[in-house]
Amino acid sequence: MRRGLGLLTSILDGWSYEEAVDLAAEMGFSCLEVACWPAGRAERRYAGVSHIDCERVCTDAVYARHIVDYAAERGVALSSLAYYPNPMDHDLERRARAIAHLKTVIQASATLGIDMVSTFIGRDQWKTTEENVELFAQIWPELIAFAEERGVRVAIENCPMLFGADQWPGGQNLMCTPAIYRRLFEIVPSPFFGLNFDPSHYVWQGLDYLKTVYDFRDRIFHVHFKDIKVYPDRLRECGVLAYPLDYMSPKLPGLGDVDWSAFCSALNDIGYQGYAVLEVEDKAFEGSREDVLRALRLSRRYLSQYL
Repeated sequence: MRRGLGLLTSILDGWSYEEAVDLAAEMGFSCLEVACWPAGRAERRYAGVSHIDCERVCTDAVYARHIVDYAAERGVALSSLAYYPNPMDHDLERRARAIAHLKTVIQASATLGIDMVSTFIGRDQWKTTEENVELFAQIWPELIAFAEERGVRVAIENCPMLFGADQWPGGQNLMCTPAIYRRLFEIVPSPFFGLNFDPSHYVWQGLDYLKTVYDFRDRIFHVHFKDIKVYPDRLRECGVLAYPLDYMSPKLPGLGDVDWSAFCSALNDIGYQGYAVLEVEDKAFEGSREDVLRALRLSRRYLSQYL
C-alpha cells in the first residue's frame, strides 16, 4: 500500500470540492475517493453527496482541468469517482436513472484520467439470488463493456446493503460474498471488473476477509478502511435473522472487530499497489463538523501504524 491512506469524501457533506481537497492535504491524506451523486435529495445516509459535477466534467473542459489541477497542485491524488446506487432496482425508473448517471460517472472518470469508478452492482431485493444473477447477466455486461472501452475499471464494494426494514428481505447489492463474486466474474471476466474491498462487511456475515484478499488478489482494485462492531448481547437477544443494525454498528477503524494488523499484512503479502481510503460512517462522530474532523484525525492516527 505504497500510495498511503486516502479518504472517501461522502462524510464531508457541505464541504466544497476545493475544501475537501484542502482538508485532505492539511491532514496528510494522500488521495480522495470523490463522491459523485447526481444533484438532488439524498436517498439514504451518506448518499446524495456530490463534490464533482460529472455532467459538467463531460462538457466543460475548463472545469475538468480545474478538478485535476486543483488536486495535483496540493499533492492529492484522485483514486476513484464514487457513486453507489442500485442499478438493478425493482423500480424500473430508478434503475434507469442509476444506470444513466453511472455511465456519466464512468465517462467523467475517463475524462479526468482517474480511470476508476467505485459503485454497487445493485439488487432487486424482492427476487432470489438466482434471479438476481440472471438480472446481472442482462444489465452488467454492457456496463462493463462501456467502461472498458473508455479504459475505466469498475470497483464494486462488497456491502450487502441490507441493514434495516427498507432493504429487507434481500438487500440492495448482490456482490457481497466470495461465492457470488465467482459467479459474476464468470459471467463478466473482464479485467476492468473487480472489487472495492471493505473487510467490515464480512464481520457480521461471518466471512473470512483474509482468505478473500488472497483468493481475489487480482480483482482487488480499491480498498475501504471502515470497521464494524458486533454486540454479542444484542445478537443473543435477536439472532442473525434480525435486521443487522439490531446487533451491529459501523465504527471508526480500531473501534470495531476488524483485525487491521492481519488485514494490512495480507494486503502487503499480495503486493497490493492500489489505493486504500478511510470511510467514516460512525454515528458517534456525526454531531458537528468538529466531530467529523475528530473522526478523521483519530482514524488517520490509528491507521498510520499500518501504512
